[in-house]
Amino acid sequence: MQNTGLKTAAIEKISHKEYFNIAVSVDCVIFGYEEKQLKVLLIKSDLKEFEGLWSLLGDLVTPNENLDDAPYRVLLERTGLKDVYLEQVHSFGDIHRHPSGRVVTIAYYSLVNIKSHKLNLTDNELHWHNVTELNHMAFDHKLILDTCLQRLQEKVLEHPVVFNLLPEKFSLRELQDLYQAILGQELDRRNFRKRINLKNWLVDLNEMEEDVPHRPGKLYKLKSGLKKISTDLNRSKPVKTHLV
Repeated sequence: MQNTGLKTAAIEKISHKEYFNIAVSVDCVIFGYEEKQLKVLLIKSDLKEFEGLWSLLGDLVTPNENLDDAPYRVLLERTGLKDVYLEQVHSFGDIHRHPSGRVVTIAYYSLVNIKSHKLNLTDNELHWHNVTELNHMAFDHKLILDTCLQRLQEKVLEHPVVFNLLPEKFSLRELQDLYQAILGQELDRRNFRKRINLKNWLVDLNEMEEDVPHRPGKLYKLKSGLKKISTDLNRSKPVKTHLV
């Protein structure tokens, strides 16, 4: 009988036993927008080593669970949220990132309309937290948060991905407030409007704001042809991008 030089999966596992003892987890960075502030959904860590620190929503991937199913389970169990689109952003595998042992985590992010996605659970002080007020977090979650925020900042001026955070009708003032919250900086009013107009994303509704404490502005909506790009953030399966 010819020796093919091939080994069985069982032999592979025995000869590399230590390699099969690495856990995989998922962490979800869920962004929302409220009162001119970009917020992230957080929970108090349930590990003694990180007592009192805020944590992203995450968990270990179970042995019989597909990776892309895990973040949806986490969100449903921890928040009650369903049908929230999640985009895979990056992997984090520092040897000492988890005190229990070697855990490689995959980060996902999403944009959620806070008003239309009500939290059904309140375990471990689950709540929306202003991203500018976060410094030290459990595990390496501040790094994960910053990485996902950077991804969002890179996309917002080139792709119409944030319009589901606004009402269907909105003013350019409201749109600029949203962009400023995401980018973390003041934007020149004239330059911002010029750049948005060049994108040709909006439809002028020939309507004006009502009951506002400032001079009423024109109302706009996202073009119907671009609506799918924005509402894709509510799809039921994640997009795998830039996983490293």
